[in-house]
Amino acid sequence: MADVLLAFATKQGFTGEVADAVASVLREAGLDVELRPAGEVRDVAGHRAVVLGAPLYMGRWHRDARRLLRRNRKALAELPVAVFALGPLSDEESQRRGAERQLRRALARAAGLEPAAVAVFAGALDPARLRFPFNRMPAGDWRDWDAIRGWAGELPLLLGLRSADERASETLLGAL
Repeated sequence: MADVLLAFATKQGFTGEVADAVASVLREAGLDVELRPAGEVRDVAGHRAVVLGAPLYMGRWHRDARRLLRRNRKALAELPVAVFALGPLSDEESQRRGAERQLRRALARAAGLEPAAVAVFAGALDPARLRFPFNRMPAGDWRDWDAIRGWAGELPLLLGLRSADERASETLLGAL
């Protein structure tokens, strides 16, 4: 089994692209990552950590992510877990805070889950992929790839897969 299960739910593919970027950063850190759609994950056993990402739509976290949490509640309570969501359609602080509240409400329903890391990133929208009335919204991509990769770079340490000493050694070696 892989060190990290990175499960993601996506509707338009944007969260999947973020999941790919997170997986790449984790692999660059030397971790074995299994990247899978959340709807296909039945069991999280055998992994050292789990990262779960999904979009927020109309105030709700994607159904596949909620189902994965519900199905694996006991196992996830025993593993280090990181969670991310794509939600606000801008980088405005008030929208980000609202999306964080929505994500926290979804996570509160997963009794016993205490994520080691939680992040909310601005999302993207392609109205051509949506039905009325959402197909009338303006297109845009507000994802901050530097913030996403920065968060992913902290995950090995936050999930207990790397010690602070190992991280410091890597930084020192990179500077040489």
